[in-house]
Amino acid sequence: MDKVGIGIIGCGNISGAYLTAMASFPILDIRGVADLNRELAEAKAAEFNVPVKTVEELFADPKVEIIVNLTIPKAHVAVALQALDAGKHTYSEKPLGINFAEGKKLAEAAKARNLRIGAAPDTFLGGGHQTARALIDQGVIGQPVGGSATFMCPGHERWHPNPAFYYEVGGGPMLDMGPYYITDLVNLLGPVAQVAGFATTPRAERLITSEPRNGERIPVHVPTHVAGMMAFANGAVVQIAMSFDVAGHKHVPLEVYGTEGTLVVPDPNRFGGPVEYLKKGGPFEDQPVTSPYADGNYRSLGVADMAHAIRSNRPHRANGDLALHVLEVMEAFHTAAATGRTVAITTATERPAPLSDSIVDGRLAK
Repeated sequence: MDKVGIGIIGCGNISGAYLTAMASFPILDIRGVADLNRELAEAKAAEFNVPVKTVEELFADPKVEIIVNLTIPKAHVAVALQALDAGKHTYSEKPLGINFAEGKKLAEAAKARNLRIGAAPDTFLGGGHQTARALIDQGVIGQPVGGSATFMCPGHERWHPNPAFYYEVGGGPMLDMGPYYITDLVNLLGPVAQVAGFATTPRAERLITSEPRNGERIPVHVPTHVAGMMAFANGAVVQIAMSFDVAGHKHVPLEVYGTEGTLVVPDPNRFGGPVEYLKKGGPFEDQPVTSPYADGNYRSLGVADMAHAIRSNRPHRANGDLALHVLEVMEAFHTAAATGRTVAITTATERPAPLSDSIVDGRLAK
């Protein structure tokens, strides 16, 4: 197999999930991990038995083809631009950037250099979401009418070891969790055309109760409760609520409504989960999940798909156009809240191709 060299920049909390999942994909050749905190990089390298490198060494390695950018959100575009300048494709953790303007700058730079960019989330490629996609494509819900997307919790300062960046510019519930929900909805329904929204910031600071910063107070610089509506190009209208200020709720993460039925879709932050279908006039029934990647945390499936796409010269699914569209939609909620107006979305994106097969003998379905 002609493997694709991978360099990982950023060895924070999410890097372990990536490094664990990458072992599932034989096409990925991890050439090294790097972090500005050398000790952090060395610990991660030792844990996963991979080389520790400097950022400059990864950029200079001719066998590194994709830089996987796991830095904090406000560094995503700066690191990705450096990767492009070094002649590398780049795949970033979500979001693509902290605002649409810098995301667009990155997309334009990639096109000018004839290089690929991609971004998380790739959970929409998981078996639960691909099963829901197949049911919609089969027409079981009829004409899509609407849906609901809900993520609400008390805040990440309860569990995350370093939660301050969630409340800085580039953080907040919409940019942190919105990518999972909106990306999956674009996968299911297609692109968004218009957004209306409201946003509030109930608290000016948060108290950390997780270790090692238990007892420390951190300032809040972004809205922490965002709600609104998305009008999709296909006519469907979906309500969304993303919050770090809700003690608890009973909403399911994602539902899609149609003229002939309703789908309950798994949590978009997971690759698998139950899929329920209600046919008009009947009860909800569990649907068989036969698509692959529903039985674990495959966080790097999008990287593997990009690697196979490079080798077979086809589009990759968690691509830059999709990530930029989702970034514009998320920013539009804040713009709508600030202006009191509905915001038209200017970017267009195609629904990603279904992932209809698993990786077998190192080959991903085309």
